Parts: sequence; C-alpha cells; structure tokens
Amino acid sequence: MSGYLELIWESLNSTLQDVFPILLVLVFFQLVALRRKIPNFRQILVGMVLVVVGLAVFLVGLEKCIFPLGKAMANQLADPVFLAPDNPKLQNQLKNGVNPGPGVYFWAIIFAFFIGFSTTLAEPSLIAVALKAREISTGAISPWGLRVAVALGVAVGVALGAYRIIVGTPLQYYIISGYIFLMAQTYFAPKFIIPLAYDSGGVTTSTVTVPLVVALGIGLSHNVPGRSPLMDGFGLIAFASLFPIISVLGYAMIGAYLAKRRERRSLEADS
Repeated sequence: MSGYLELIWESLNSTLQDVFPILLVLVFFQLVALRRKIPNFRQILVGMVLVVVGLAVFLVGLEKCIFPLGKAMANQLADPVFLAPDNPKLQNQLKNGVNPGPGVYFWAIIFAFFIGFSTTLAEPSLIAVALKAREISTGAISPWGLRVAVALGVAVGVALGAYRIIVGTPLQYYIISGYIFLMAQTYFAPKFIIPLAYDSGGVTTSTVTVPLVVALGIGLSHNVPGRSPLMDGFGLIAFASLFPIISVLGYAMIGAYLAKRRERRSLEADS
C-alpha cells in the first residue's frame, strides 16, 4: 500500500508541474489582459484540485493496470505455445525467430479489432461529441450511430495496424493510401458531416483508447519474430485516428444514399 501512496505522491508532483504552466497562462490573461477578477474562484479552485488529483491517480492506474494488461494480452496472444499448441515444429520456429506469417496470429488481430471497438465506445470524449452533435443537429445525427461508426473505424484501423506489425510492411504505405482514399471520399461525402467526421478521428485518441492500443502495439512487436518495439510498436494511434474519419464519412454517405432511395420510391409510388 505504501508503494502505491509513494507513486501517487510522485504523480501528484509531476502533474502539478505539468498543470502549472496552463494555470499561469489562464491567470495572466484573466488578471492582466482582461483585467477582471476570476469568476467563481472557490468553485474553480476546488475543480482544479480535483483535476490534479484525478490526473495523478489516473496516471498511476495506467502505469499499474492498463499498460501491463495490454502488454500481457499481447504476450499471451503471441506465445508460441498458444499459437501452435499441437505443432512442436512451428513452436521451435517461432522460438528461433522465424515469422510464419499473419495466419498464425489470427487471434491477435481479432483481439486488436475488438479492443479497438470496445475502448472507443467507452471513450468519454467521443460520448461528449456525439451528444453535442445530436443537440446541434436537433436529433438528425444519432449519438449511438455516430459512436458505432467511429468504433468500427477504430476497430478496423487497430486490426490493420496489428496486421502491419505482424507482416512488417512500412507504415507509410498504409497511411498515404488511406489519406488518398479519404480525400476522394471527402469530395463525395455530404458536406455537413465532413467537419464532424474529421473531429471524430481526433477524439478517439484519448484517455481510454490510447493506453491499451499503445501497450498492445509494443507488446505485439516485442513478441513477433523480426519486429522491433521502437520501429514497429508505434503507429497504431495513426490508424486509430485515420480510419474513424473514413467510417463516419461512409456512414453519412450510406445514410444519404438510403434517404434518396426512399424519396425516389415515395415519388414513384405517388405517381
């Protein structure tokens, strides 16, 4: 218990150092530039204390739970005994640094898909954006529809990123191809959804998704033969940011197409 208290204390000191420049800027502009007193000072002070304490505890939780959990899952899914329980020859190949290809790592890719989907659905920033989108659009945009579309994009992106780690393909091939496709998709997508779609790609890289995805990438690259944690372990966040934009634009394009088809059928029925 004392070890955790020491970690929390160290995290508190570190968080205070990180938050202090933000406080300095806010106080300077409020008192010097705007020349006004800080409104609701006590409420803001209590909120700031809660933010600092919450961030400190959250960082300790990441270090002691989320990162080890993601790495442990990646280690187990890439364990030769799990990958080839009835094939000693393949186990020896894996232990000797021979990469048999992506087919052996099927469950690792499936795990990457579902961890990307589930963590994104639980992402607080995405929930906030989805609720605001419904409010601004007066209900035209479904919060659950948007969240599922974003989660599917992240899931596909993280799974593809895990596949990239396994096969060792250069990251830029996927990212450049993805953005070329995205630019073409942006041209044809309904204009009202484009800003929201691009924001949806950013809100996925937040408190819940990033720690697990980073831990998964580093753990997987550490255990797949021929891969480097530094060269191959990172890059999953780029996939998790790009593919939600594609999926949200696709969701809007499908919705617009179905709406036009219903309208056309309605006109045909009336005539």
